[in-house]
Amino acid sequence: MKSKTTRRNFLIHSAAVSTVALAAPTKGFASVYKQESDDFTLNKNPLKLGLMTYMIGASWDMETLIENMKATNLKHVELRTTHKHGVEVSLNRQQRDEVKKRFVDNNIAISLASAFSYHHEDQKELKHHIESTKEYLQLAADIGAEGVRVVPNAVPDEGDENREKILKQIARSASECADAGYNLGVQLRLEEHGKGTNNIPVIKQILDLADNPHLYIVWNCINSDYTGEGLPKGYRGMSLEGQFNLVKEKIGCVHMRELSTDYPWRELFSLLRKSGYKGYCDIEVTPESCEPIRYLNNYHALFLALQNAL
Repeated sequence: MKSKTTRRNFLIHSAAVSTVALAAPTKGFASVYKQESDDFTLNKNPLKLGLMTYMIGASWDMETLIENMKATNLKHVELRTTHKHGVEVSLNRQQRDEVKKRFVDNNIAISLASAFSYHHEDQKELKHHIESTKEYLQLAADIGAEGVRVVPNAVPDEGDENREKILKQIARSASECADAGYNLGVQLRLEEHGKGTNNIPVIKQILDLADNPHLYIVWNCINSDYTGEGLPKGYRGMSLEGQFNLVKEKIGCVHMRELSTDYPWRELFSLLRKSGYKGYCDIEVTPESCEPIRYLNNYHALFLALQNAL
């Protein structure tokens, strides 16, 4: 029988892990940290950690980004548009080939994070976002990116006569772009984000309306995931596991916050592992750290500790 993890024990282990991370930040966590408890079972297949460049990494140019990814042993980076890495649709074919080669040579997987959204009532604006998404998907394909993040990005309140119309519009638009991405070998990921769309039940509604096997989501680690507060009627009070089960086969990426928050990280990681999730859990925290390498190494160590992986 495994021992129960208490908050006190977690804090003790966190402190120990942080010390280990500073001593050996890039590899061999399991070999340098010895668990004293006889009933501890080491998890040899933890989830994979990556970085979303919002906001740690936002000011890093391509060379610095790759150097820092290697220094922290992170194997995936989600390049958010407008950041200093410079990976944008304005790149020509030669530049795109060079970007792809640099990441391949350094064994770093990549995805892209756009800000395109599909809630616009102005149909010209909506068309612009759809066509721009397709251009971004082509960029992703050219540089070898696995997926592209988009956002819903808002729906009217429950009871508003336009709510269903906007939900269907978001679903239709996302589905069109998901098909375009599939034909290019790139996964389109709709993030749990925006006014009224920052919860899993609404994202599930959009997925159902889209009815597209090629459309995936970004699990965004919002408080309502586990509190059940602010959810639509019929879902209020739903547990983390209940919400997870709504979309578990459609998760293409996970965005994570500070691990010191009350979010039930152990439960989420367990659910992801049991579901067979093979994607990345990307760090997305603000503001930028004054000691980013040290911060990322400590984050990586805690991420593994929460999975009993060191």
